[in-house]
Amino acid sequence: QLQLVESGGGLVQPGGSLRLSCAGAGFLYDIAWFRQVPGKEREGVSCISRGGRIIKYADSVKGRFTISRDTTKNTVYLQMNSLKSEDTAVYHCAAGGPLVSTLCDMLEYNFRSWGQGTQVTVSS
Repeated sequence: QLQLVESGGGLVQPGGSLRLSCAGAGFLYDIAWFRQVPGKEREGVSCISRGGRIIKYADSVKGRFTISRDTTKNTVYLQMNSLKSEDTAVYHCAAGGPLVSTLCDMLEYNFRSWGQGTQVTVSS
């Protein structure tokens, strides 16, 4: 199972920016970011396919978040701009199977390996 480690979370004011990193995201894997707020269902935020040809975003973050990957560093990034209070959550990255296409559908059962998450808090 792939070991994924998220970093980059923190406290930021509304309108601010953060960049999350997912280390261990090997180039053979589709990688997605999910977020979860206590008491709510986990939400798929963004996904990038192993070749980078497929990139998807949840409607709630389109135009504000950008996903990218650096295959030389086995790292996927989530640049989050214009943050809102409703973006507050624990953010997890997750990987599909090796050489398996998830079509970046962001369905949880298609993503086998998960990181422990990083807290993002947007508050003034």
